[in-house]
Amino acid sequence: MNAFLNEALELAHQAAQEDEVPVGAVVVWKGRVIGRGYNQRERGQDPLAHAELIALRDASLYLASWRLQECQLYCTLEPCLMCLAASQQARIQEVFYGAQDLKGGALSLGYCFHQDQRINHRFQVQYLPSVECGEILTQFFKKKRQLKV
Repeated sequence: MNAFLNEALELAHQAAQEDEVPVGAVVVWKGRVIGRGYNQRERGQDPLAHAELIALRDASLYLASWRLQECQLYCTLEPCLMCLAASQQARIQEVFYGAQDLKGGALSLGYCFHQDQRINHRFQVQYLPSVECGEILTQFFKKKRQLKV
């Protein structure tokens, strides 16, 4: 597995330990991680506390700029529409993700605006299939369903 995706997966494990949906993300600039995030919606009761948004904010603070033009975002799960839009707003160069989200992922739902010729910043998105990124989510929700019985 890609080293940066693996670091995002470690953050997803941290989210799972805190009973958050296990999604992690890192922002990479010039070959090193400068932003880290994992889901924290339950902790803060914050609908915006997605792993990607936290990682983007962290990277922006590191660079003292909202423009992350030379950066890549690695996420364990396909970004939702909000997170893909935030990547566009941050001027991210590329987004990589390890597991598809057929019910909530922007690309899976057909919102491929990251290459829309009408917007001022376009970027690449690449799926890096990872069994581990999908498995952590499967196990998390399996455990949740067992607790409800």
